[in-house]
Amino acid sequence: MSDRAQVSGDESEQRALLGRRLKDTREYLGLSQQQVAERTGIVRSAISDIERGMRRVEVMELQKLARLYRLSVSYFLDEDEAADAGEHALAGLPRTRQPLSEGDRIEVARFIQYLHAKREAEEQDGEAPRRRPGRAR
Repeated sequence: MSDRAQVSGDESEQRALLGRRLKDTREYLGLSQQQVAERTGIVRSAISDIERGMRRVEVMELQKLARLYRLSVSYFLDEDEAADAGEHALAGLPRTRQPLSEGDRIEVARFIQYLHAKREAEEQDGEAPRRRPGRAR
């Protein structure tokens, strides 16, 4: 395989991964492609092509999508197939405009404990937990 073909294949795989993440996130949030188009100004057919990995996403488009989905751009660009949206969100906490108070940090820790306990209970009951974006299938 030529170097050019290898680069093209890698780019195609990256577009496919990015498209899957964007689609999974949109669906998790219960948004249609039309709703995303209306809220971002990106035409619906472009959103469809991006989600299918058929079109490159422009930087400004990715920023609009990430802002709408309330996730960092870095999550969508993470090359790790099992990247976790929550980990990217937590990594961005130190960059928030206002630092968390001690009470807020305690509440966040309690919520994390709650989520872990909820997931364990669902797994023990044999229920499939609702799939969240960024979780390996």
